Amino acid sequence: MLMADAVEQLQEMLGRNCRVQKVQPAVFASDAEVNIVIVTVACPDGGTHTVKAYREEAQRLREFIRTLKT
Repeated sequence: MLMADAVEQLQEMLGRNCRVQKVQPAVFASDAEVNIVIVTVACPDGGTHTVKAYREEAQRLREFIRTLKT
C-alpha cells in the first residue's frame, strides 16, 4: 500500500473540516531551504494529527500552506 504524500494527507484532513493549528518552521518566517516541515492539525472530533514532510516534499507542503493563507 502506498502512503499518500504530505500535501494529499493535509488536503484530505482539510476536507474533513480539520484546521491547521501549527506549522514548524513557520511558513512566513523564512524562505530558506528546509529539510523537514511538521504540521499539526486539529479536527472537529477532538483529534490532533501530525503531517510530516521531508526535503522536496517539505517545499511542496510549505507552498500548499501558503496558498491556504492567502
